[in-house]
Amino acid sequence: MVPLLAIAAWSGTGKTTLLKQLIPLLKARGIRPGLIKHTHHPMDIDKPGKDSYELRKAGADQVLVASHHRWALMTETPHNNRVDLTFLVTRMDASLLDIVLIEGFKDEPVPKIVLWRSDCGHSLETLPDSGVIAIASDQPVSVSLPVLDINNPGEIAQFIAAWLELQQS
Repeated sequence: MVPLLAIAAWSGTGKTTLLKQLIPLLKARGIRPGLIKHTHHPMDIDKPGKDSYELRKAGADQVLVASHHRWALMTETPHNNRVDLTFLVTRMDASLLDIVLIEGFKDEPVPKIVLWRSDCGHSLETLPDSGVIAIASDQPVSVSLPVLDINNPGEIAQFIAAWLELQQS
């Protein structure tokens, strides 16, 4: 199984911004990251007028679109109220990945780095659980976990690389 690591925080804390910085840094270290992003908003990756969209709207429960550049699988889940992270991870090709980064899913029992900013409007104590391996913050915080500088993606990438090495040994 590919190691999972969630980047967890409240909306607007900078999860996507940090991940956009971390992914190239991890790749530069030879680490092949995958990513699963959770959203609470309705979303559609297909566009009206495209054949795949029209075929899905015609009633296909799954549509896989493929080219020599990439492929994407769209699955309708009209009766699923809860997104199953374990199931989603099994849809990824583990032979191509060294780690699956997870944006969101803060309540899932997986290892996670919690992001916290002093102006986020929330208390840090409401996020950490037994899966938290570090806190990335914009100010010093008093916790018994490693505290990383949220504004230093290089430091966070180094921490992830060291953590990943421990998982593989």
